[in-house]
Amino acid sequence: MKRDDNAPDLLPPDVDPNTLKIGIRKVSARNEAGTRTVVTVRDHRLVTDEPLDGNTGPTPLETTLAGLAGCKGVIINRCARAMRFKYSAVEIEADGEVDGRGSRGVRGVRPYFNWVKLKIRLHSHETPERLARLKGNVEYRCPVMNLFREADVDIEADWELVPE
Repeated sequence: MKRDDNAPDLLPPDVDPNTLKIGIRKVSARNEAGTRTVVTVRDHRLVTDEPLDGNTGPTPLETTLAGLAGCKGVIINRCARAMRFKYSAVEIEADGEVDGRGSRGVRGVRPYFNWVKLKIRLHSHETPERLARLKGNVEYRCPVMNLFREADVDIEADWELVPE
């Protein structure tokens, strides 16, 4: 499902749509001829690795799922604020299927996710109708989710209201 700029019930932008708001994201990384890579982002360090080699951190593909979950959390918060949608917490699980042959050079096998499934549990007393509007706006705006979609990853999000 591609982004639909004409979808009904989209929230108005919270920035001036006529003024560019360009941001540059920067990371640096060092790998010492193995599977472990140390990544620096601003003042933060992140280690990626492979479980069968060193297992000193999540795999790079696992960090993309973590990025998706984190991005969902940010965009849920922004859309909820704009809608005055009250919630106390959100729990996000992300699972993705990848065929390891792709990153090892087997032709015709994609080296990234075939599918990703999200389970999003929103702790709230809001109505299912309000949740549906929140979901539509979050899925429209979430940069990482849209990257997955543009890569033709089959992405499914199951949203659930959990009473507070």
